[in-house]
Amino acid sequence: MSDKEQIENCIDVYYAGCCESDSNKIKEAFDKNAMISGYLPDGLHEMNLDEFSEFVSAQQPSPKEKGDKEFLEIISCEIVGDTAIVQIREAYLGMIFIDSFSFLKKDNTWRIYTKLFHVES
Repeated sequence: MSDKEQIENCIDVYYAGCCESDSNKIKEAFDKNAMISGYLPDGLHEMNLDEFSEFVSAQQPSPKEKGDKEFLEIISCEIVGDTAIVQIREAYLGMIFIDSFSFLKKDNTWRIYTKLFHVES
């Protein structure tokens, strides 16, 4: 499997975790030292991986159980050695987000190292 395919699979695991409110999938997609930061309508939010996975799992019933529309688009993916920058557009919690992910490849596995998010609409 190519690096790009591995990164796309990691993004799929991340998004499934969001849609299913599954903290285990979120932790699978992110590096243990990951930081998640960005702006929601109420202001800046900054979280470590544990805080973000708790936020995702607290969304009950899950977006999937509520029948929320699922939408995920990879806008760009630039791989340089064992690092990558990926930008996606996703539907989550009734909003459209633009996420900018930095990826690191450690022990031959790609994981999200940082997530910067912006609410598009």
